[in-house]
Amino acid sequence: MADTHATTRPRTNAARICTIVAFVFAALAVFVSPVIFGLLGVILGVVGAVLGDKPLGWYAAAASVAGAVLGMILSAVILNA
Repeated sequence: MADTHATTRPRTNAARICTIVAFVFAALAVFVSPVIFGLLGVILGVVGAVLGDKPLGWYAAAASVAGAVLGMILSAVILNA
């Protein structure tokens, strides 16, 4: 039987740190600056996923997109109110 884990990268501390920072940026994108923190969160989430933190890295990238969209919606509502 072939080993299916031979081609996957082991998770590193750098991957986990990138993923955690991406989740923090996703939260900051809602309240502070959606475009800047959303973009940085997506980049760090993808980097974390590529470095070996597969599921959480992609979740962090998706959360950053959602945080940026939600932040832009909140900004539009607050500025137009």
